Amino acid sequence: MIQGVIRIIEKSSDVILQWIPVDEDEDAAQIHYRKESPGSTDCRTEEELFDPGYEPDWAVISTVGTKGRPQEETPKAPKSGHRGKWAFIISLSDLKSIRKSKPGLGWSYLIFITKDGVSYQALHFHQGGTKALLKALRKYIILANSPKDSRLYLVYPHDSHALSHSFDELQMFDDGSSDLFSRFFGDPYTATFGGFSKVTNFFRGALRPQDGVYQRPLSEMAVGLEDEPGFEVITCQVELGERPIVHRQEPVGEQEWESYFDLEGRVIEVEGLKRRIFSGGLSPGTRKEAWKFLLGYYPWNSTVEERKTIVREKTDEYFRMKLQWKSVTDDQEKRNTLLRGYRSLIERDVSRTDRNNKFYEGNDNPGLGLLNDVLMTYCMYNFDLGYVQGMSDLLSPVLFVTQNEVDSFWCFSGFMELVHHNFEESQESMKKQLAQLNLLLRVLDPALCDFLDSKDSGNLSCCFRWLLIWFKREFSFQDILLLWEVLWTGLPSLNFHLLIGCGILDLEREALMNSDYGLNEILKHINELTMKMSVEDILCRAEALHQQLAHCQDLPLNVKELLGLAEFKSPAPSTDTASPLQPLSPSQVHELDLTDSVSPSQPDSSIEILPTEDTTTSQSLSP
Repeated sequence: MIQGVIRIIEKSSDVILQWIPVDEDEDAAQIHYRKESPGSTDCRTEEELFDPGYEPDWAVISTVGTKGRPQEETPKAPKSGHRGKWAFIISLSDLKSIRKSKPGLGWSYLIFITKDGVSYQALHFHQGGTKALLKALRKYIILANSPKDSRLYLVYPHDSHALSHSFDELQMFDDGSSDLFSRFFGDPYTATFGGFSKVTNFFRGALRPQDGVYQRPLSEMAVGLEDEPGFEVITCQVELGERPIVHRQEPVGEQEWESYFDLEGRVIEVEGLKRRIFSGGLSPGTRKEAWKFLLGYYPWNSTVEERKTIVREKTDEYFRMKLQWKSVTDDQEKRNTLLRGYRSLIERDVSRTDRNNKFYEGNDNPGLGLLNDVLMTYCMYNFDLGYVQGMSDLLSPVLFVTQNEVDSFWCFSGFMELVHHNFEESQESMKKQLAQLNLLLRVLDPALCDFLDSKDSGNLSCCFRWLLIWFKREFSFQDILLLWEVLWTGLPSLNFHLLIGCGILDLEREALMNSDYGLNEILKHINELTMKMSVEDILCRAEALHQQLAHCQDLPLNVKELLGLAEFKSPAPSTDTASPLQPLSPSQVHELDLTDSVSPSQPDSSIEILPTEDTTTSQSLSP
């Protein structure tokens, strides 16, 4: 073991990381650091020995002065001798990844790997310090967990121009993306995107680029992983069999709808009615009543009289909540930042929601006022969630169909019970759904998955908007009415919307794979599909994909659970299953959050993983 010191050196054109050995006759508890002399006018620097009271393993050195600096400071050259030959200097711009130690060691170590494939000797931290070093490095670079290796941090520069440009192409956000990303990387846990949702730490996990273009075969990846806790290599090369041909049925008409009710108004065959709605949808004349059942406003077993009572009670409840925000005075609102923010955001979104639809045309259209009032009242109904951009897109078709303020509110509330996790600040649900979509696509079409991986699109970020607002902006207004009522049946599984996404990708398979598209072009191509697809075609494809998977005898258990095909299903419709292809789990995100201070008396918690934590990580790797 050779004792040494790590320095992070800021230069005018670069930032470098330097490790040099400590002379045998020097005090190991002292480290070298460089600082500007306080009050100095000529920006001279002085080098001192500093003892912080415990043994740190690194120091940050700033050699950046004013423009009047006569010449740039250079890193201190390593001393000659048998120890000096081990010294090294790395530019952070040349750094590709950082490998951490295996769990169970008495101390932690880090190995720095360059883009040229050079691995420097391991640096061992016997008294902690890795967490603080990685925290310091994050000032200059982005660290993300590798999706294939739990012990590997991938290194990316703080240049978000390319990623910002990609999202400008996708038109997911209304505000300038460059400022958005600078705010996000500056404070990822409190910054809130001005897009469809409060996305904070989502992009660190779900949108991280893949670790290189080349992917090793699964057979090779399985070798030597016995001592790697928390991962299970799963091969998806299963024989799916021939894909069946599916045809849609006629929509449920008013006469057929009425045939499902008894004399008192109860639905006599709920599952049969749901199957009909799934296979054919609803005619315009039945939607207004049927959506109230599908969205939980009316219980399926309720009578006509019971539904009249429900309407009276729900009407009173709605207007009591509406009065809460209506009665707030201007003086009160000045001291209520949250309510004022909700009102401003809702007014802005309402003014541009489905304005091409006749129901919302014109500046004095009463439909716009109803949209505003229902969304404001929902803030009173769900204080925890409030209003998030994108919710107006979900309310608009509901209000259009019900043509009633109270009915639309309670139907919208039922819809939000299904998708409210999409809008929560943690974005765990969105990461989970993208991972599930990736899992299904990898089983259905490994070649397409490999292609997307090779184009840095394997995380399926191009599908984010699809899942967030249930394809609202991908299909025409009338097509969305059909798609949503099919999805609300919960058939053939609660995750059928993921197969809708697979169906779209299947439709565009040849266009994508026969092109020379890169990441930006793929995002642009997906975005340009808006209003160009037939929902009937996509529904047929999605149902055929489900039948193809259901008939497969060797389907992996995690896929069976995801589609509700497992014999023993867990209570949640989308369960966590092990897969090395998934985004960061909550425990991994927590591990990457290197903001805690270093304790000299305890091992480095960013590296050492207790067995119980290993188990948790393994269980939460994938949905």
